[in-house]
Amino acid sequence: MEPFLYLHAMKSLESIQNFNGTYPKQLWSLFFTEMWERFCFYGNRGMLIIFMTDILGHKEAQANLQYGAIQAFVYAFTFIGGLFADKILGFQKSLFWGGLLMILGSSILGYDGANYFFIGICFIIVGTGFFKPNISTMVGELYKPGDVRRDAGFSLFYAGINIGALLGGAVCVYVGKTYSWNLAFLLSGIFMAIGLINFLLTRKNLGPIGLVPQTENPQNNKRNQILVYAGTLLSLPLVYMMIKNTAYTDIFMYIIGPLTLVFLFFEFKKLDKNQIKQLIAAMIFIFLSIVFWAFFEQSGGSLSLVARDLLSNDLGIVKIDPNVVNNSANSFFVILLSTAIGGLWIWLKKRNLEPNYYQKFGFAFLFLGLAFFIFYSLRFNLNSEGMASLWLFTLAYLIISIGELFLSPIGLSLMTKLSPKHLWGIMMGMWFLASAYGQYFAGILGAGMASPDENASLATRLDGYTQGYLQLSIYALITGLVVILASRWLKGLMTSKSA
Repeated sequence: MEPFLYLHAMKSLESIQNFNGTYPKQLWSLFFTEMWERFCFYGNRGMLIIFMTDILGHKEAQANLQYGAIQAFVYAFTFIGGLFADKILGFQKSLFWGGLLMILGSSILGYDGANYFFIGICFIIVGTGFFKPNISTMVGELYKPGDVRRDAGFSLFYAGINIGALLGGAVCVYVGKTYSWNLAFLLSGIFMAIGLINFLLTRKNLGPIGLVPQTENPQNNKRNQILVYAGTLLSLPLVYMMIKNTAYTDIFMYIIGPLTLVFLFFEFKKLDKNQIKQLIAAMIFIFLSIVFWAFFEQSGGSLSLVARDLLSNDLGIVKIDPNVVNNSANSFFVILLSTAIGGLWIWLKKRNLEPNYYQKFGFAFLFLGLAFFIFYSLRFNLNSEGMASLWLFTLAYLIISIGELFLSPIGLSLMTKLSPKHLWGIMMGMWFLASAYGQYFAGILGAGMASPDENASLATRLDGYTQGYLQLSIYALITGLVVILASRWLKGLMTSKSA
């Protein structure tokens, strides 16, 4: 790996950050690298619960729990990956190592997904942990502190990577259901390889961004890097055991969150009062995101099963597999609306009407609640065969995507905006660790909605899922209203520079 990752081009950080226009040119190479990684991730994600129920023979409640466990570990390992990148590997080496593991995992699934499913998934989990937090951190480093163009850059980055999610979510599940699941998994690995090649060809433009942290003893640093690589491979059997048995997932989630908080509190000793206030503000955003993703991520779990069994395939002028809609509609609407919403913030800012960050999070929950109320209303919109409306299902995804755009790209930006530079990787990892808890709770919520009777009628199963969506709608609306009402007080935790 060394020959690839240390072909330096001596472009200074100052020359990178002193760019003209709205976006630095390096953003585009990171954009395309992440785009193809998202193809891999969302392609695999869209197939998980369908593959587990249709091919592995898992019951729906078990599949929901296992889905939540897999997704939780994917995001939990981003914290670990961010930590090792900050302290030992640097962001570029971490990204490259993670990409290799993801390609290997997808290749294993492409060879024989039915027999080697959990082995392949283990490689993808750990690989994503090393890849995902570090590319977002490098995007943050393209900007000087206080650069007002940072939010626009993250919004563009967020829209761009959703192109990969759109393509992966639609293509992989279609290929899997129509032709071959093995071919679908293999496709995700091929496009991950394209993303990694793009990174290798363009990384010279990043200059010093993401290189190995400087230490007093370079020999020790090299030894530590080897230990990280070896430790990664040795951890795979442990990950395998934990995702096979979701009881171990429970134990892991009970431990990892408190440990990360203890680690962060030790870091507080090195910070001044203002930095501590900003980190507390970041932690509140992180907590809110846990709740948001626990509801939102029904899309990969219970909503995948609803789409497979309970939806019509009629979308007006076209007939389309509802699972293709479920796996790609969100990304489609994010791409369609992200520029408009980014422009809305600029338009409101010029008139001193832009909501603060907490208010935006509150509105995100209101849209989330409205979307789940629409999912609930599927039970009242059935065709002659008892199948629910795909149009209404798609409308809910339009609403939920607006909510996501009020929260997620802003959250990515805030983690670098509110954190001291030496904690960027760790805080980005904590942002994704919050997603891990969201995924974990999403699996539990989805399992609770599933009918215990595998032979239950379509009407009974639809009733169980939609009744659950009504409860999520109510909780999301209440959370949104509380956050909006408390936003003025919460804003006080942030300095005027950040808010």
